[in-house]
Amino acid sequence: MKAMVFAAGLGTRLRPLTDHRPKALVEVTGRTLLDIALARLRTFGVAEVIVNVHHHAGMIVDYLAAHRNFGMRIEVSREDLLLDTGGGLKKAAWFFLEGSEGAQEPFILHNVDVVSSIDLARMMQFHVEHNALATLAVQDRATSRYLLFDAKGRLCGRQAGRDGNAELVCPADSVQPLAFCGIHIVSPRLLTMLDEDGAFSIIDAYLRLAAQGGTIAAFRADDCYWRDLGRPESLAQLERDVASGA
Repeated sequence: MKAMVFAAGLGTRLRPLTDHRPKALVEVTGRTLLDIALARLRTFGVAEVIVNVHHHAGMIVDYLAAHRNFGMRIEVSREDLLLDTGGGLKKAAWFFLEGSEGAQEPFILHNVDVVSSIDLARMMQFHVEHNALATLAVQDRATSRYLLFDAKGRLCGRQAGRDGNAELVCPADSVQPLAFCGIHIVSPRLLTMLDEDGAFSIIDAYLRLAAQGGTIAAFRADDCYWRDLGRPESLAQLERDVASGA
C-alpha cells in the first residue's frame, strides 16, 4: 500500500518552533510529527510513501536518511514553489501511477500535523465499497471551514463557519456540514482528472469533480480521537492527552 504525507507547508502557526526547522520535524511526546505519521501509516500496512517538502527541505531529507527511511520506501517530492495540496499531489502522481498493478490500488493522503485513532483499514474498505474517487475522514465538530455532504454522504459544497453562506456545487435537498480531518483515501483514476495547474487546493478539485457527478464520499470518524497539531497549544494538549491516556 502507498501513501503521501503532506509536509511542505511553512508551519507559520507553529512559529517560533518552525523558524529554523520544518513543521514535520517539530517534536511532541519525544517524537517528530513525521515519525508519528509514518508509524501510523506502517501500522496499516503502508510500505511506500512519498513526502512533499519545501520549507527547510534538506533537513527532512537528512532526517529520513539518518533513520534509514524508517524501514520503508520513501520518495521525496521537492517543491521549489509551494503547490498546495492539489498541486503537490499532481506533482507526485507518478509515484502512484507506476506499475500496472500499483496504479489500480487506492492510496492514502495524510497531513503531517494530524494525529488520530481513525481506523484506516476500515476507511479503505468503505472507500472501495462505495467506488469513490476520494473518501474524506470527517467529524461533526466545530471548525472554521465546513464541507457539505448530502443525505447519501456525498460531497456537495462547502461553507465558512456555521453561519456562512453555503456554496453548493450540486443539488441537495438537505446538507450536513462536517469538519475535514486531513486524511483522505484516493483512487488512482482521480489523478488523471486533475485539470488544474500550478498551486491549487485538492478540495477545490474535489468540489469540481463532485459537480461533474464524481463521488467524493464522507467517512464518519466522530468517535475517534483527532487533533490538528498546527499550533503550539495543540502540541501541549496532545502531551496532556497522552499523559492522561486519552
